[in-house]
Amino acid sequence: MKPKMRRHLPGKFLARRLGDGAWSLARGGAAPADIFLQGAQSRTASVLQSADLADIDIDWHETAVELTVTAAGRRTTVEGRSAIVHEPLARLYETLPLAALDAKARRFWRRIFWLVRIPGGRRLLGALARRSRARH
Repeated sequence: MKPKMRRHLPGKFLARRLGDGAWSLARGGAAPADIFLQGAQSRTASVLQSADLADIDIDWHETAVELTVTAAGRRTTVEGRSAIVHEPLARLYETLPLAALDAKARRFWRRIFWLVRIPGGRRLLGALARRSRARH
């Protein structure tokens, strides 16, 4: 038996209809989040047009997804085909082990890109690369 995937996203959301059963639900503030809903059933999706959309619970099933939203003080369930949640992580790239360039490497690449921009620079760069390969 597969476990049911659930997610609770508190706060106020702004809904935007993208057309053909697709919706974008966005939460701003300190912890922004975006929900992209596809295949929303038209008879229940009208609740997403509410101005006071808040507190969304998402239940993913094997073939469908259920969004339970608070609109106008009532909890309503909207069924859809799929939902994607995007929550940007602050300072994500600072924690990844990315390569850092020192001053010498930055100077090298700055010269390469400058050389490529001038007319005939690519050919000159190609000739220099072939010449250095021939030496090794």
